Amino acid sequence: MNSAHKKPSGIKPSAKISDVSKKSRLSKVSQLEEQLCFALYRNSQAIIKKYQPYLKALNLTYPQYLVYLALEPGGETTVNALGKDLGLDSGTLSPLLKRMELAGFVSRNRSAEDERKVMIKLTAKGRSLEEGVAKMQHAVSCSVGISMGEFQDLLGRLNHMAKAMGAKT
Repeated sequence: MNSAHKKPSGIKPSAKISDVSKKSRLSKVSQLEEQLCFALYRNSQAIIKKYQPYLKALNLTYPQYLVYLALEPGGETTVNALGKDLGLDSGTLSPLLKRMELAGFVSRNRSAEDERKVMIKLTAKGRSLEEGVAKMQHAVSCSVGISMGEFQDLLGRLNHMAKAMGAKT
């Protein structure tokens, strides 16, 4: 049996998470392959790697792609709201947006109503990425190896888990 699919020793498949946690705490430290955090980390790295050739062709980095996704449906937003949506602080977000602005993908302007607010939106060049982004998403989703139903179930479970841990979903 592949070690990535091996069940933690002494833990029944029907056990509740609280029971598993108690058993693990009392018996031994879990192995790397038994850690949900590592499985999520490894999958995150793998899927970002799948995006890389497509992103390179679009002249985007993965964090810039996330900015694109956050901006695409809503038009214009504040930099502060964008940072909250993406879970990024201003020290990370500001240089990212500056590079996107220099590339012509976004525009940043002070709000007319409140000059303390910086507004961000996609430019025509940024909006022109839509077809390439859609093709990339389709290609990557086809390479993941799960059905649409499994995808929807997994996404729902991960969003539920993130919400339970206090993350914005």
